[in-house]
Parts: sequence; C-alpha cells; structure tokens
Amino acid sequence: MTRVLLVCISFCFVTVFLVRLLPVNSEECDCLRADVHGSPFYKDSFKDDGNAIPRSKDGHRLAILVPFRERFEELLQFAPHMKRFLASQDVDYKIFILNQVDRYRFNRASLINVGFLFVKSDFDYIAMHDVDLLPMNPNLKYSFPKDGPLHIASPKLHPKYHYDTFVGGILLVRREHYEKMDGMSNKYWGWGLEDDEFYVRIRDAGLKVSRPENITTGPENTFSHIHDRKHRKRDTEKCYNQKEVTRKRDRETGLKTVKYRISDVRQLTIDGAAVTVLNIHLECDHKSTPWCDCSGSKK
Repeated sequence: MTRVLLVCISFCFVTVFLVRLLPVNSEECDCLRADVHGSPFYKDSFKDDGNAIPRSKDGHRLAILVPFRERFEELLQFAPHMKRFLASQDVDYKIFILNQVDRYRFNRASLINVGFLFVKSDFDYIAMHDVDLLPMNPNLKYSFPKDGPLHIASPKLHPKYHYDTFVGGILLVRREHYEKMDGMSNKYWGWGLEDDEFYVRIRDAGLKVSRPENITTGPENTFSHIHDRKHRKRDTEKCYNQKEVTRKRDRETGLKTVKYRISDVRQLTIDGAAVTVLNIHLECDHKSTPWCDCSGSKK
C-alpha cells in the first residue's frame, strides 16, 4: 500500500512539473485580455514592477492616454522617462498606449476617444499626451485639474507652438468635462488641427483652460521634443475636401460616434516602466470622411 501511494505521489509531481514546462499559447490566455466595452479584467490590480500602485492622497486616478503608431524609438524613451518624472509626484497613474493598427491614416483624436471609453470607469481624469514630448521641469504637476482642463504644454513653454489657443502636447481633462464636450472630433485623419477644434469645444462648454504658473524655464528647456522630422515625416497630405471641412467646428462626431474595435490588450514593461497597449482598429465612414485614405484621390 505504501509503495502504491509513493508511486501515485511521484506520478502527480512529475505530471505537474511537465505541464509547467509546456509553452503557453497567448491566444488561449485571458490574463492580458480586456472587455473591449470597458476596462481590463485586471482593473483592480494595476501593477508597476510587481508592486501595486497606491492611490494618491486625494483619491484621484490618472489615465495617461498616448496616441501611437510606429513610434517605438520614442516609446522606448517615453515610458521610463515618465516613470522617473512622476516618481516624486503624488499621482496614481497608468499609461495606456493607443496603438492604431488598421490601414487608415493616423487619427489621434479618435484614438483618444477610444482610450477614454476604455478607462473612464476606473479613472477620473486623463492626460492627452504626445509620445514625443517629455516634461523636464519637475514643477510641472500632473495633479487633478480641479477647475477645468490643465494645459501642461503651455504655448509659453512648448518648444514649437506658441499661439494662445494651442492646447496640444499634454492636456489634463476631468472625466465629466471630457464627456460634456463629447470628446474630440473623429474627422481628423492625418496630422494636425484636431487640437484647435478641441479648443473650440472647450470654449463652447463654458470651460476655461489653465496653465502652469511660476515656471522659471522656457521653451528651450521645459520639455524635450524627441520627434525627428527627417526620420519620421508627418502625414500632412490633404485630399478630397478635407481642408475645407476640417477648418470648421465639428458638431456631428465625437465620443458618442467613434467606431472602433480593440483586438487585444497587452502589458509591456520598458526598463521597469509598465504600460498597457491597446491594439485599436478604427472604422472610417468614407462618405463623410473619404480622406481617411488618400490613396485613391486625385492629387
């Protein structure tokens, strides 16, 4: 009887050991997948270097939304830099890389709309954040914007854009304010102007943009702009009637009308900095925005 028992125990041990050695098919594992209509299943256990991220003292949670496509060199710098930069700030945050994987032209605004819908049940404010703009001055605070949108990349501080209505680069927005404005327009395929349209939405919603105060650095040393214009050219092409339509306030599209599919959600760690990657397929209404694909247009 004892010999039989020992054989059974040995068999079980060997079986478990061999199973643990078998490769895991990521397509069959739900551990990193998400409910595409809301937050990921692991929403209550956000991790950073294996340790749970504590809530900030004020109880607010920040989702840093980073529109993204084929900017891996910038991402390798961005993620660890933001981890170091925010380490001394009392901010409960998570970085979400909004990776556009469809065949259409890049649509920054729609990606932010998708990211917001994904995180809104667990985070009460967002940072609309360019991957190539790194904050350098430690006095730039990513704290909860109590009154209205907080434009961290102020035109007085941004290395390139200096007009008063500029709200691009890094903008913090409360959840209820983003919903009040119906998010951003979905008509901006290609590079540029979606931030200018969003400024009009902020104004029409009766909100006021605030900017950092008492910052002693200037445009040359407040941020590091790591975009290489020669190596990574922006998609500035205008086709069909794009130029005419995108110069107007869009009252037709926004957060409620964005059409998309999230194919999968992945966790990625870069030099100790944890990010969540959403692989996003945007949909295009070719009747209203044929410029989502300029390949068939007449030059």
